[in-house]
Amino acid sequence: MKIENAIASAVIGAVKELYGQDVPEKMVALQKTKSNFEGNLTLVVFPFLKMSKKKPEDTAQEIGRYLTEHCKAVASFNVVGGFLNLVIAPAAWVELLNDIHADDRFGRKTATEDSSLVMIEYSSPNTNKPLHLGHVRNNLLGWSLAQIMEANGNKVVKTNIVNDRGIHICKSMLAWLKWGNGETPESSGKKGDHLIGDYYVAFDKHYREEVKALKAQYIADGLDEEKAEEKAKAEAPLIKEAHEMLVKWEQGDPEVRALWEKMNNWVYAGFDETYKALGVGFDKIYYESDTYLEGKKKVEEGLAKGLFFRKDDNSVWADLTEDGLDQKLLLRADGTSVYMTQDIGTADMRFKDFPIDKMIYVVGNEQNYHFQVLSLLLDRLGFKWGKELVHFSYGMVELPNGKMKSREGTVVDADELIAAMIENARRTSDELGKFTDMTEDEKREIARIVGLGALKYFILKVDARKNMLFNPEESIDFNGNTGPFIQYTYARIRSIMRKAAADGITIPSALPEDAPLNEKEINLIQKMNDFGAAVAQAGVDYSPSGIANYCYELVKEFNQFYHDYSILNAEHDDEKLTRLVLAQNVAKIVKSAMALLGIEVPERM
Repeated sequence: MKIENAIASAVIGAVKELYGQDVPEKMVALQKTKSNFEGNLTLVVFPFLKMSKKKPEDTAQEIGRYLTEHCKAVASFNVVGGFLNLVIAPAAWVELLNDIHADDRFGRKTATEDSSLVMIEYSSPNTNKPLHLGHVRNNLLGWSLAQIMEANGNKVVKTNIVNDRGIHICKSMLAWLKWGNGETPESSGKKGDHLIGDYYVAFDKHYREEVKALKAQYIADGLDEEKAEEKAKAEAPLIKEAHEMLVKWEQGDPEVRALWEKMNNWVYAGFDETYKALGVGFDKIYYESDTYLEGKKKVEEGLAKGLFFRKDDNSVWADLTEDGLDQKLLLRADGTSVYMTQDIGTADMRFKDFPIDKMIYVVGNEQNYHFQVLSLLLDRLGFKWGKELVHFSYGMVELPNGKMKSREGTVVDADELIAAMIENARRTSDELGKFTDMTEDEKREIARIVGLGALKYFILKVDARKNMLFNPEESIDFNGNTGPFIQYTYARIRSIMRKAAADGITIPSALPEDAPLNEKEINLIQKMNDFGAAVAQAGVDYSPSGIANYCYELVKEFNQFYHDYSILNAEHDDEKLTRLVLAQNVAKIVKSAMALLGIEVPERM
């Protein structure tokens, strides 16, 4: 960024001296010169024509002459219409490379005491089933977004809200009581979340059988098919028992609560294994069983203040018609809460726990309306960030075929997906001969890093707002815009650096001003210098895909350079040292960028 800053400052000086006008820095529009013109950076001169009162070409010529005389970063210039193409002096590129080389945290900012506190909610699982492919996208987006916001100098709190109460939880509990025979994760060898998920499926199976039998009976009694099915679903003994269990849970029945706690703990242990395998985590976890009561309190407070209204059936509503929406239910007629109430309660608890400046919810796009409403309600209730809350809305993710589906045959299980990706990476690496001279432990670790890198990169490189098709085979490719391609480039550079060290070459802390640079090396420095801007833009756009695509472009640029020029066999020692410094810093930036995506890079492959 230093070159751009120096030129911008010189342009401001030029306009002042040539035309007697003070201009703000934001008026100085510098962009990369198009590849078919000579130059590195281009200044758009149209904003200065009112001041110069001259043609675009003449204005550009005058500013260009001033810059070559007063800004040492500018070596020469050429004019195309209203565009001033600037050729940057070689010494300026060397200085920029030295700046990058000296900065271990290049492109990233550090939080201070005055930094904004950003809270990011992601994951939000239910405790009646294991995590699936949709959760994988959610967790990867949430974790990456947290790293990106931190790299932009924010304080970040990563948080999760666990949906641990409600009828769906009681269904699993009831099924376990009826058909579990005391089965535990230890006795079955199953992860706790999978075990409970199996009982949720068992409940559904038996419930459907009951509904089918009752429906036939009601039809025989003279009801039409639609009414018979509706009545059968409500009257099935299993669903009635589940509702009775839910009432007991709400009343704090000690036996039901003890079973609920035991089974939920099995699930949490299972979730933790999956989170660890994915490489994600949280600073604070909230539970709906706590937050829904807080939500009811906040709604009742709002009701007392006249912010909400009560209908004749005792239900409580918010009227949002003035905001172009409808009326929104907040408490049912029997006083029980809805999801919106729980989210209000969760927000209240979080606001008491942390001085939140910005709240980001990572939740699928099917909840767009929900968060539109939540924003208005939180603002109405006095939360300072309510109106500005961010719903990081993402699309669905699916597989192109039926492979890697869970036992239920309806969702893609996260644990099975992770295991399959690591196995795919192991097999592909073996076939390509990537594991030569490695121990079994090394092969296993690299397969894990590459398999997870392939999964994460493939998901994160896509604009989060779009629905996407996850192709496991395509993601493991060692060529193209994939995680393994980037990881392999990093490992290749690390191999070069090890060979250099073995040859006794010491990497200098800075290159001399007259270090030799060719055009491809300058392009590489320019691309490296874009990292800070890519991080900043990803923070503005909430866009992990921006980081992924920057990383791919940098690696492509390096591989093109590496294809054309030897590093260790460079003709002259000064060329060799320059290229080693370049390579070392490309690796540094790749590692940093991939870390923002939650992706590890292996030292060798």
